[in-house]
Amino acid sequence: MASAVGMQEAQPMPVLPSSSTPPTPAVAAPSVSSIEQDPELPARGSVEKFTTLQAAVSKNMIASMEVPEFYVQTVISTDKLDEMYKALKPKGVAMSPLLAKAVGLALAKHPVLYASCPDGNSIKYNEHVNVAIAVAMPDGGLITPVLSDADAKDVSTLASSWKDLLGRARSKQLKPEEYSSGTFTISNLGMFGVDAFKPILPPGTAAIMSVGASKPTVVAGDDGSMKVEKQMTVGLAADHRIVYGAHAAEFLRDLKEIIENPVQLLV
Repeated sequence: MASAVGMQEAQPMPVLPSSSTPPTPAVAAPSVSSIEQDPELPARGSVEKFTTLQAAVSKNMIASMEVPEFYVQTVISTDKLDEMYKALKPKGVAMSPLLAKAVGLALAKHPVLYASCPDGNSIKYNEHVNVAIAVAMPDGGLITPVLSDADAKDVSTLASSWKDLLGRARSKQLKPEEYSSGTFTISNLGMFGVDAFKPILPPGTAAIMSVGASKPTVVAGDDGSMKVEKQMTVGLAADHRIVYGAHAAEFLRDLKEIIENPVQLLV
């Protein structure tokens, strides 16, 4: 006979009273097509052909992938450069020509950084330190207006040239030599709050420099005390066929010295 231990008599399930409030019907999610879209944005599901500029950028980026490159970076204090910029801004000097001047002075000491490797078996040393600065275009793509002879021209001249180039770049009125003659490129995403990034080397050049945001940072002084200074991360992508690690490190060391002691930009 089966044991009754642990066995309970089956009980009927209780009947719950019905609610007087009818259940809320499920609300269907709005379809994507019914969501109001910003007219400034591309229509969802649409396809746009490249503009001539976007097609050129695409072609160059694919060509860049064929070059063996490496990347290094350093951190630079910008307190003194920021002070100089604040003093010069009312005179029409933007940050871009200041950076171009600093880069130009550093490049003048390192010719291989603004050289090129045209055939994979030689180094072509360029006559001019032409600093190109990447500018995003409103309708897509980017263009690189060139500040020619950035090592030799004074900051005021570079600032005037940059204002003119930038205005004509946005209205698509640059001459080909004004955006294709760069021997070194600066890409600055710091203005968008980006801390650091690795730039893509433009074809036909030896190096490109990335500029991150300048932000307050707690650092240790030489005596061990703590202080706050503004710092930015600067990176360098270079063609490893002609530029070696020591070249890149020495260039960044000299650039750091110039930016942290910017009075030489005005000499």
